[in-house]
Amino acid sequence: MNSNENIPSIDLEDFLSGDPVRKQAFVMQLGLAYENIGFVAVRNHGLSDELTDQLYRRVKAFFDLPVEIKKKYEIEGLAGQRGYTSFGKEHAKGAKEGDLKEFWHFGQEVEDNDPIKNEYYPNVICEEVPGFNKVGIQAYKALENAGKEILRAIALYLGLEENYFDAKIHNGNSILRPIHYSPIIDEPKNAVRAGEHEDINLITLLIGASAEGLAIKTLDDKWVPVTALPGQIVVNVGDMLQRLTNNKLRSTTHCVLNPPRELWNTSRYSIPFFLHPRMDMPLDCLASCIDEKNPVAYAPITAGEYLIERLREIGLK
Repeated sequence: MNSNENIPSIDLEDFLSGDPVRKQAFVMQLGLAYENIGFVAVRNHGLSDELTDQLYRRVKAFFDLPVEIKKKYEIEGLAGQRGYTSFGKEHAKGAKEGDLKEFWHFGQEVEDNDPIKNEYYPNVICEEVPGFNKVGIQAYKALENAGKEILRAIALYLGLEENYFDAKIHNGNSILRPIHYSPIIDEPKNAVRAGEHEDINLITLLIGASAEGLAIKTLDDKWVPVTALPGQIVVNVGDMLQRLTNNKLRSTTHCVLNPPRELWNTSRYSIPFFLHPRMDMPLDCLASCIDEKNPVAYAPITAGEYLIERLREIGLK
């Protein structure tokens, strides 16, 4: 994958090193990046190349299955929160055309006696691809752990206790979403692989995609491409964190552009991890992010209420 000059690259090992100078430098790099552009590339995130390769192999095998087999995993009543979602079902907020993608959702596996388990749909088991669910959940846990450390750094940047987010994301409503953007056969009317949008959740951790296409909108309204170097993941702020911080940290508009015509016959695969808190987490603006210049921008709402509102807007609920 190409190098990326458009977003800062930071090393999670600095935060975990036990060296207070390296740790504080990481906190400041991350916080300033999230105030200015909303995206960073992260090295030493804990998801091994081997596990990433295993996941991509199984994801491609699943999306290569016949449509009628994939469709049996598209289960009514789950609002797309588990299992398969077919082409064109999801669209960007305010868009009429569905995005040119199909995807799968892995959700939280509650492994303790937390009663929150009753709030979640069980994961859908794919029978045709051996190891699909096992490897998917392993990647889910690795990214959830990396996300927890990044949120600890964010908490310190905001002047909160380091473990401010820990209990709020324990057994949170996070989603791992393998996506297949299929080859483009006909001239798209207005549809793109993923329309301009901001993510709903606290932070998104994106495993490097199989092809270019991700672009982000800068403060001066320019679109710039973002790709991750091998071994890095891209981590961006979502709307829940922007709301919590009263717009101090930026949930940046981004999209997945269609490839040049000569590459229309190619697929693109991408695997984002959308880190969500527990549904009852309040998203009221933090007192430390409110002042005369920055009055309260949002009404109080819980993460669950906000998620349901947004799922309706993008056509999944």
